Amino acid sequence: MRALDVLAGFVCGVLSGYGLGGGSLLLLWLTQAADMEQAAAQGINLLYFLPTSAAAVIAHLKNGLVEKKALLWLALPGMAAAALAALAATKVDPSLLRRLFGIFCVVAGVKMWTGSEKKPRDKA
Repeated sequence: MRALDVLAGFVCGVLSGYGLGGGSLLLLWLTQAADMEQAAAQGINLLYFLPTSAAAVIAHLKNGLVEKKALLWLALPGMAAAALAALAATKVDPSLLRRLFGIFCVVAGVKMWTGSEKKPRDKA
């Protein structure tokens, strides 16, 4: 493991904790800079997500940013869906996954750049 890989992992982890797409950046790093196969990079990214998301949830809970009543209703089905999607991804052609992920990144980037995502309403 190179020092640059460790640094890239750290930076992606910090960005993930802030919800800034660190997982997407990690996938790009692993497949492009570290020359890793897509399937292996996806597996590492899923494992990587567990501690970074747990740390983010703890921080958000401490800051009162989580509706605790909704947590179990959303977390448990979300984990089940992630497991099923991971299994499904092993059955899909990697080149199709690359294209779909690329399309997703472009659409998400355009929405963020143009500000076309819906903004939350004030609860006044």
